[in-house]
Amino acid sequence: MKLEQPEIPLLFSETMIPDIFFAEYLSQMPANSVKVYLYMVFLSKYKKDIRLNDLSKKLALPLKEINDAISYLESNDLIIRKTTGYIVSNLQEQTLNKLYKPNLTMSPEKVADVAKNKARAKVIDHINNAYFQGIMGPSWYNDIDLWFTKYNFDDQVMIALFDYCFKRSALHQKYVQKVAEAWGNNKIETWNDLDLYYQKQEKLMKIKKAIAKKLGKQSLTQYEEAYIEKWVIDFGYDLNVIEIALKRTLFKANTTFEYFNNIITDWHDRNLKNPDEILAFIEQRNKQKKDTKKLEKQVAKASFDQRQYDNLAFLYANSGISPTEFPNNSNVNDQKVSASPFSNIEGDINV
Repeated sequence: MKLEQPEIPLLFSETMIPDIFFAEYLSQMPANSVKVYLYMVFLSKYKKDIRLNDLSKKLALPLKEINDAISYLESNDLIIRKTTGYIVSNLQEQTLNKLYKPNLTMSPEKVADVAKNKARAKVIDHINNAYFQGIMGPSWYNDIDLWFTKYNFDDQVMIALFDYCFKRSALHQKYVQKVAEAWGNNKIETWNDLDLYYQKQEKLMKIKKAIAKKLGKQSLTQYEEAYIEKWVIDFGYDLNVIEIALKRTLFKANTTFEYFNNIITDWHDRNLKNPDEILAFIEQRNKQKKDTKKLEKQVAKASFDQRQYDNLAFLYANSGISPTEFPNNSNVNDQKVSASPFSNIEGDINV
C-alpha cells in the first residue's frame, strides 16, 4: 500500500465545508449523519480508503448507526455511490443546478406578475432577516415561491407560517412544508382564514383535554385524538354532545373510543345536530324498547295460557268426558276406583 505525505502537514491543513451545508442541510441532519459526513469530507481530501468497521471504531458509533448515517447522506445527495465507494458531492454545484432556470423570454403573464413579485420579495427579505439572521439558504426561495403559488397564501399568512415553525424550534424545510400543506388543506389563504383556524384548533384542544379528564386519562393516543377531530371537525359536535355518549357508558366495562365513535356516528347519520335532538331520540328509543318488552310479555303470557288450555282439552279428549259433564254433587267422590275412566293410564297425572 502506497502512502503519500500531503504537501501541507496535517497540523496546518484545513478541511473546507461550504456555507451552503450550514444554510441548507445542517438543521435537518441527524447528529450521527453530521459526524459521518464531516469525517468523510476529511478523508476524501486525502483520497483515503476506509472500511465501515474502521469508520465505526474511529467515530465510536455502532456499525448499524454508521450504515443508517450513510443511507441518509446518500438519499439526500450529500454523497454519491460508486462501485468502489463514495464520492462526496459538490454542494455548491448541486444547489446551482437546482436554482438555475434559463429564462430567454418573458411572457405577458410574467410581466403582470412583476409588481406582485416585488411585494413578495419584501416578504422573503423579512423572513430572511427575522428567522435566518440574513443567511437563508437558496432553496428556501424556491419553496416560498411555490407555497405562494400552490396554496395562494397572502403575505401575512406566509410570515405567520415561518413564525409558527420558528417558535416551535422546527425551522427546517420538511416541517415547514408539512405545516404549509395542512394550512392549504384547511383552505387558509388570508389572515382572517388563519385566525378562524386558530380558534377552531383552540376549541378542539380544550375538548380533547376535557374528554381525557372525564375518562381519567393523562393523555390521549394519536388514534383517540383522530376520533375526537372527526366528531368536532367533520360532524360539527361540541363537548355537550360528546359528553352524552360518554355518560351512556359509565357502567360498561372496557369501553373504547371505537364504541364511542359508533354511537356518535349513528347520531350523525340520523342527522341529529344538538343535545336536545339527541336526548329526544334516546327517550323515544327507550320508550320503544319498553313497549316492545311489554308486548313480548303479553304475547308470552297469552301463549302460556293457550298451552294450558290445550293440555286440559287433551286429557278430556282421552277420557271421553267433557268438563261440563262432571256432576256438581258430592256423589262423584263415592264412585269406585275400578270404574274410573283413568284406571288404565300408567303413571301419575297432575291436571
